[in-house]
Amino acid sequence: MPEVAVALDVQSADAALALVDRLPPDADFFKVGLELFSRAGPAVVRELRRRELRIFLDLKLHDIPNTVRGAARAAAELEAEFLTVHASGGPRMIEAARTAVEGSETRIAAVTLLTSLARSDLHRMWGQAAPGHSTGAARLASVAMESGAHGVVAAAREARMLRARLPGGAFIVTPAIRLSGSSHDDQAAVATPAAAARAGADLLVVGRTVTGASDPRVAFRRVRAELAGR
Repeated sequence: MPEVAVALDVQSADAALALVDRLPPDADFFKVGLELFSRAGPAVVRELRRRELRIFLDLKLHDIPNTVRGAARAAAELEAEFLTVHASGGPRMIEAARTAVEGSETRIAAVTLLTSLARSDLHRMWGQAAPGHSTGAARLASVAMESGAHGVVAAAREARMLRARLPGGAFIVTPAIRLSGSSHDDQAAVATPAAAARAGADLLVVGRTVTGASDPRVAFRRVRAELAGR
C-alpha cells in the first residue's frame, strides 16, 4: 500500500504544528513546501524531526549545479527523507543533488510536469512542438533517472506509464490527491487515493482534501480506508 504524506501548506510553524496535532498518530509523514519553508525556515523541519516525524522537503530546486549541491547537502543535514528538484534542471544539476546526499537517508525526487499545467500551458510555453503530458513526463523522468534521481514526482495519469518504464527500485510520488467529491482547486490533474495507488504510485501527497476538511482526522482516515479497500 502506498505511503501518505500530508502537505503542511500553511503560513507559520505554529499553524503547521497545530495541524499535525489535529491528525491521527499514524499520520507521521509531512510535506514541507515552499510557502512554509520560506516563512518558517529550517527550524520547522527540525521541530518536526524532533517529534520523530518523517519529512518530504518539497523545494523543487532548479538552479546551477553548485547551488543545488549546497541546498541538497543542507536538506540531508536536516534529515529530510525526500527532496524535490526539477527534472528540467538538467543532468548536471540532478547529478549534483544526488552526489550531495550520498551517505545520507535523503532521496532525490525529480519533478516531471507540474500537476497544475494544462495542455494549453505546454503549448504556450513550448509552441506547437510541445509534447503531450505523457511524452513530456516520460522524457523528463528518463533524464532524471539516468542522472541519478532516486525517483520522480508525476501526476497519477502518468504514473502507470512511468511505472512500466522506470527501473526497478525507482519510486513515484503522486501529488494532487483528492477524495471523491473534493474540489480540484488549482490542479489540472487530480486523482483519488485508490486511483493513484492502482496506477503504481508509492507515495501520495494529500493537501487540501485533508487539511481543508472540517475534521482533518476524519478526512485522513478516509484516505487510509480507501487505500485499504481499493
